[in-house]
Amino acid sequence: MALMITDECINCDVCEPECPNNAIYLGPDYYLIDPTKCTECVGHFDNPQCVEVCPVECIPLDPEHPETREQLQLKYQHLMALSADMSGNKT
Repeated sequence: MALMITDECINCDVCEPECPNNAIYLGPDYYLIDPTKCTECVGHFDNPQCVEVCPVECIPLDPEHPETREQLQLKYQHLMALSADMSGNKT
C-alpha cells in the first residue's frame, strides 16, 4: 500500500527530504503523500524512511491504495525508468 499522512502532522519538515521518490509535499494544511509515487521505499530501503523519522507517528498505510510488495517493486522500477528518461540516461 502507499502511505498517507494524517491531519496529526505537525509540519516538522523531516519526512519530505527523506523520501527517495519525491512523493511527499506540503499541502494546504500539512504534508501529503502522492500515492502514485509512494513505494513505501521498496527498492530503496527496507523500511519507509518517512515513518522512521516521523516524531508523531502520523504516517499509516493508505487503505484507499492497496498494493502488494510486488506491485510496489514494479512501481519503483517504473519511477526509476522515468527518472532516467528525464535525465537523458537510458537504462
